[in-house]
Amino acid sequence: MDDELTTGGETPPADAASTAAPEPPKRKRGRPPGSTARTTRVVTMTLTVSGSADGDWQAELKQGTTWVARGLPVTASAVSAAAAALHADLSGPVDELIEGARSAKAARVAELEAELEQARKDLAELEQ
Repeated sequence: MDDELTTGGETPPADAASTAAPEPPKRKRGRPPGSTARTTRVVTMTLTVSGSADGDWQAELKQGTTWVARGLPVTASAVSAAAAALHADLSGPVDELIEGARSAKAARVAELEAELEQARKDLAELEQ
């Protein structure tokens, strides 16, 4: 009975932490200990391909802040093939630009051929 007097006839209250919902363990940053996974090294390179209305193309390559190559001449067909290999959304605009330059060059060739033909006629008249 002495036990009943000291406890007041009640059972001891349960621990407050055990009655609440258990907390999820805190997430630790990084790899778990003993992991054999390797970190992936990210390399940033910037390739810039620029062209003029005349159809002259050049490429420049930069890694981080360091220039790897600058002002390298490239052909229009190489630019078109690279754009097609990278993504279909890139090849459309690039091919349109190249076709515009090609049309301009073809018009210039036709103009020069007409001038050459006129010069040949003028020369033939002078020789007679």
